Amino acid sequence: MSSTRPYDVEEHPWSTGLCGCFDDIKSCCITYWCPCITFGWISEIVDKGETSCVMNCAIFALLYCLTPCACLYSCFYRTKLRQEFVLKQDPCHDCLVHCCCMHCALCQEYRELKSRGFDLERGWEENARQRGEVAMAPVVEGGMKR
Repeated sequence: MSSTRPYDVEEHPWSTGLCGCFDDIKSCCITYWCPCITFGWISEIVDKGETSCVMNCAIFALLYCLTPCACLYSCFYRTKLRQEFVLKQDPCHDCLVHCCCMHCALCQEYRELKSRGFDLERGWEENARQRGEVAMAPVVEGGMKR
């Protein structure tokens, strides 16, 4: 059985706590009144531009307004974020954090990315350009064939 990362890699703590929402009042207010915006910003960065902020924001908004399942969608991105930056699953499982404290979790994820130098409001392309990372569509091996 293969793994994407070795088991002996030490996980790091989050830069701020789950309940540190007031550490960044702007993101706290946006997340409280319209969590789909914060989620869209986070998901675009976590997906490295493969999906757009607007698309994920719209999907999240529909799930949030029409079903009780938005937290399941957003917990998937928390897991991706944690794996990307080797963060501890703290204080409990990602889905439990999002189901019980979704707004706090989104604020924490926003602050984590911000502490790592991302300006979430600028999107992936602008952040990648500033960081010197490649911001383009993935290459399809073998090209297009009939």
